[in-house]
Amino acid sequence: MKNTMVKQKQNKSSLNLLEALNKWGTIVAIVAIIIFFTFMLPDLFLTSSNVVNIFRSISIVTIIAIGLTVSLSVNGFDLSIGSSATLSSSLIISFFIWFNMPLGIALPLAILITLSVAAVNAFLIVKVKIPDLFATLSTMFIFEGVAMTYTGGGSISQGMPRLDGSPTVGTLPKMFTYLGQTPWIIIIMVLVVALVHIFLNHTKHGRYMYMIGGNPEAARLSGIPVKRYRTLAYIISTTFAALGGIILASYIGSAQINAGSGYLMPAVAAAFIGSSFAGKGKPNAIGTFFGAVLVGVLENGLVMMSVPYYSLNIVKGLVLALALASTYYNQKKF
Repeated sequence: MKNTMVKQKQNKSSLNLLEALNKWGTIVAIVAIIIFFTFMLPDLFLTSSNVVNIFRSISIVTIIAIGLTVSLSVNGFDLSIGSSATLSSSLIISFFIWFNMPLGIALPLAILITLSVAAVNAFLIVKVKIPDLFATLSTMFIFEGVAMTYTGGGSISQGMPRLDGSPTVGTLPKMFTYLGQTPWIIIIMVLVVALVHIFLNHTKHGRYMYMIGGNPEAARLSGIPVKRYRTLAYIISTTFAALGGIILASYIGSAQINAGSGYLMPAVAAAFIGSSFAGKGKPNAIGTFFGAVLVGVLENGLVMMSVPYYSLNIVKGLVLALALASTYYNQKKF
């Protein structure tokens, strides 16, 4: 009898430990990585300047990943976020350099034009009923090509002539350059995370999106306009991808070829790692932020340890695989 009770207590303790790891695995991983790099780089890693550098480096990824999180909330998947970021960065820089537009016109116009990606995504997914993954894969290539065609397959920077060779006189507004600088880039990231967290968790629209993501047919029978909310999810996703592209353009001071494509996979990693945060088991803004922190801390530490750039993806991929394996394996346990 005593042995049975001891075994039950042990099983209960193991279950509680697994449940805790399932909820807080991301935080545990972040703390473990910070301790490791602090031990390996005692005078370099955990300094105020490097902490600020980490937050600055994850800001654009987080903003783009937050948009992806919203599309995931309706059980969608927006692979076109990288192309949307590239398109918006190309547009905003061209408006300043080629057309000498003021910030008040260029900024909303770049976002508005980039929302054409959302319009095409919504049409293919909601009307034509192509699965989200395939539809957004198509638009990823389409709008990547649109951005490259618009820029003539090259970069746009201050002083460069137009595609026809005519000179340009436009400059980047000072207010625009602030967007990519500290502390503004970090402040924008925090505001985006807070805004989407409130939207998804404390408004009826966010709750409707989660209901659609959980069971679209039940949501439809409950009177929720499923098609409208799925369209809204892709509009929000593209809006934040466009904002990320604009901040990226401000950060580097130019429009580069396929500048946003490098942010797709880190954003996907952040959103999926964050889904397990606090045991929510669903896409959420706070979790996405901590997912981005995990990826950012890892990459920062590896770079400081002079790990070759071509090996970074191996290590990051292994950490992502371990984080996801732990999450989904533990979910099956419960």
